Amino acid sequence: MIDDRPEPPVKVVVLEDEELVRSGVRMILDADPGIEVVAEGGDGDVAVDLVARHRPHVVLTDIQMPRVDGLEVTRRLLATPHPPVVAVLTTFDLDEYVHAALRAGAAGFLLKDTPPRELARAVHVLARGEAMLSPRVTKRLLSTFSAGDAAEAARRRLRLLTDREREVAAAVARGLTNAEIAADLFLSASTVKVHIGRIMAKLEAANRTQVAIIAHDARLA
Repeated sequence: MIDDRPEPPVKVVVLEDEELVRSGVRMILDADPGIEVVAEGGDGDVAVDLVARHRPHVVLTDIQMPRVDGLEVTRRLLATPHPPVVAVLTTFDLDEYVHAALRAGAAGFLLKDTPPRELARAVHVLARGEAMLSPRVTKRLLSTFSAGDAAEAARRRLRLLTDREREVAAAVARGLTNAEIAADLFLSASTVKVHIGRIMAKLEAANRTQVAIIAHDARLA
């Protein structure tokens, strides 16, 4: 018997200190029937409590807030037993805090002027466990990680991977989705997912974004 019940909506918490921006983000996401904004807050100090109460799949957090910023939100949430996916929102495409948030394990980086349709799509992508970086700044953002001794350190880490895993890691660094990687490398989507899981384990990466950073540091992509 085929189960034709609709998929449950992606639950989202929005943290943003500017009420107008927060309301706009909520309005955009609520317009998507596959997304439910379960809570919102004006500062990062409420993040852990809201996540504990509402169990969201995704948290969208402003990077700069009065008391607890998005960097600390990312650290606190990823230290919880069952962390949600965290993505940071910012007005500035190369904000230094964004670099630190990605290092801390944030899975996404989105500009506040992201078009409504793209913002909703980003939430769905994040909920699937894939990285989401604003396309127009991804290359510049990741290139800033490839300085000094980082390249050699990253190359040493990538030696732990098989040739196929390196190909998959390079594809992740190019921003491809699982489906796109599968088509590009003539693999099944389930095989790609297995490869990515193994890559993350070997590299001790919290998510795909950190895999992408390591691959860029090593000049793999």
